[in-house]
Amino acid sequence: MYMLERIWEERSRTAVLAVAAVSVLAIAFLDWRTKPYFSMGFLYLFPIMLAAGFLPRWAIVILGIGCALLSERFSNLDPSDSTIRMTFETLALCGCGLFTSEVLRNRRLSLSSQERLRVLVETSPAAIVTIDDRGFIELANRAAIELMAPRDGQVIGYPIAAFLPELHHALRWEDRPQFRTSMQCRGHRGNGETFLAEVWFSSYKDGAKPKLAAIIADVTEEQDHPPPNSAPPISRSELNCPPVNWMHSASWFRAWRTRKSRRAWRSPGAPSRTRCSNCSPKPRCALAASWFD
Repeated sequence: MYMLERIWEERSRTAVLAVAAVSVLAIAFLDWRTKPYFSMGFLYLFPIMLAAGFLPRWAIVILGIGCALLSERFSNLDPSDSTIRMTFETLALCGCGLFTSEVLRNRRLSLSSQERLRVLVETSPAAIVTIDDRGFIELANRAAIELMAPRDGQVIGYPIAAFLPELHHALRWEDRPQFRTSMQCRGHRGNGETFLAEVWFSSYKDGAKPKLAAIIADVTEEQDHPPPNSAPPISRSELNCPPVNWMHSASWFRAWRTRKSRRAWRSPGAPSRTRCSNCSPKPRCALAASWFD
């Protein structure tokens, strides 16, 4: 199939169009020479198919009409049915040429999309792999090779279980909907080292076969060295607050509650006591005093 596609490569444009033109003239000459015996108009399909890979649609239609006229001109069939016969020949030749043109155009677009996707994956700094239905790696970019560090420098064709065993269990043959998720697991490099991997993966189907596409990142350093807090706690010195003697404040609170309870249970006729400013306990800071006023 690849050898056949090389016929319509852009570098072969001039040669293919020249061969198609010569073929049309050769078929017309043979059809003219064999007119009393049989028609060779069906052979016009081949030069039209050759030229359809490089000609626009309108040029293919014109070429089909011209080949149909040549076929009818050198035909030995009944002239009374020439109009109907030429109409069907035109439709057949033009349809074959347009069909070939669309197939080749779609093929080129597909190859172009695959090439852009390949460049995007290959130049990505993230490790990207795809896994087939048997659990083997079928596509990996340069970042994935550097992350997994295989012994021979290649990971394609190796089982993903050798590097990320947990990812192998994500393959499912059951008829379930596709999913996208992430996980953290322990990864293994080809040199025996282990690392903590963050894996984002999704499942998809290629025909009836389940497959996986995964993006892998090494988060070992982030786990071992967590980033510092963005907002450190504010100290009391930054608030300009004097230090508090918490032990003295606690004793002052107990004394205050005791005096308050005694006042509540005192009889109405009992004389009230006056508190002496010298012997009554006082808080030693303004912050503690504001709590009990």
